Amino acid sequence: MTNSPSDDTHNGSALPRVRARDLGIVIGDHPTGPYNAITDVAGVRVGHTTLCQEGPPAVNTGVTVVIPHDDIWSEPVFAGAHRLNGSGEMTGLEWIRESGELTTAIGLTNTHSVGVVRDALVDAQVAARGEGLYWSLPVVGETYDGLLNDINGHHVRAEHVHAALASAGDGPVAEGNVGGGTGMICHEFKGGIGTASRVTDTAAGRYTVGVLVQANHGRRERLRVNGVGVGELIGPQQVPLPGLPMAYEPGSGSIIVIVATDAPLLPHQCARLAQRSALAVGRLGGTGEQYSGDLMLAFATGNRGIPPYAWDENAETDRPEVELRMVAPQLMTRLFDLTIEATEEAIVNALVAATTMTGRDGRTVHALDHKLFRNALLLEGQ
Repeated sequence: MTNSPSDDTHNGSALPRVRARDLGIVIGDHPTGPYNAITDVAGVRVGHTTLCQEGPPAVNTGVTVVIPHDDIWSEPVFAGAHRLNGSGEMTGLEWIRESGELTTAIGLTNTHSVGVVRDALVDAQVAARGEGLYWSLPVVGETYDGLLNDINGHHVRAEHVHAALASAGDGPVAEGNVGGGTGMICHEFKGGIGTASRVTDTAAGRYTVGVLVQANHGRRERLRVNGVGVGELIGPQQVPLPGLPMAYEPGSGSIIVIVATDAPLLPHQCARLAQRSALAVGRLGGTGEQYSGDLMLAFATGNRGIPPYAWDENAETDRPEVELRMVAPQLMTRLFDLTIEATEEAIVNALVAATTMTGRDGRTVHALDHKLFRNALLLEGQ
């Protein structure tokens, strides 16, 4: 069981050869960052470990990590979360809602591997901070890859999490069938990991918003890109549907959205960005179906110097106050627009980068055909 083979590797997995913009597909009006990725937010790093084995059992799974900055284990950042539909799990959210602070790296994996990834992130924090009287509540999100992966085999292990952390980089991000997205399905095409970014210039300087998704949600007939009913135009006679088990409701599966920004946001403003990313899921046709766990987390690195949690209330008496900055309310609408555009493009990049996969029980999930995709948009004057 190895990482996916490729001629080009970065951040622990193969780099995608094609993205939406390579097909001439542009979403929104705002410019992207240099990599059009979440790593355009300075300090953010992403790593993957990808596990593929033909089997039996067929193994198509892995783990993706998002590291907000190098000292996240001892220097929190502000964060906020949103739930579009709660048929899913993201650990650590209660403390984020209570304190407004993200205190760990973020892990993404399959539904039945949340525990091992969480435990490995605890170990990583102990290794970084050393032993002490503190606790760790890592953030780990999941989506269900049991249609293509032997999900009950618990193939993701702590060593895979540590490998993803060790390989995490700040450049281009591999997309599609990689890391936690290896066995995922999006709008009944092959899905997985996708990322995008947007930038805007203000009187205070340039702000960047980056998004990374683990896309495993949606129904074919509802998929719309730039207002075009792509899912209706690319029907099962052109690209076969996955062949779902009778008990599996189309649209089930989930999406995790991670939003990062270098804008100086307070926790309630982070929560507002997370909420707006859900609008992008809806714009592309996601409806938060009954059995889709659609969870969003946003964090902001623009305020630094927040002290780590300490049991002793007098531990920080030499610095009883923390100086903070806040984006003016009048600028939030622009940040909302950046978030929505980047989330939409991240989902489309996941679809474009993914490749056809045959997995558990011989089930094949077909990738979105690039030629058909472009033609569908051209037919509608795109």
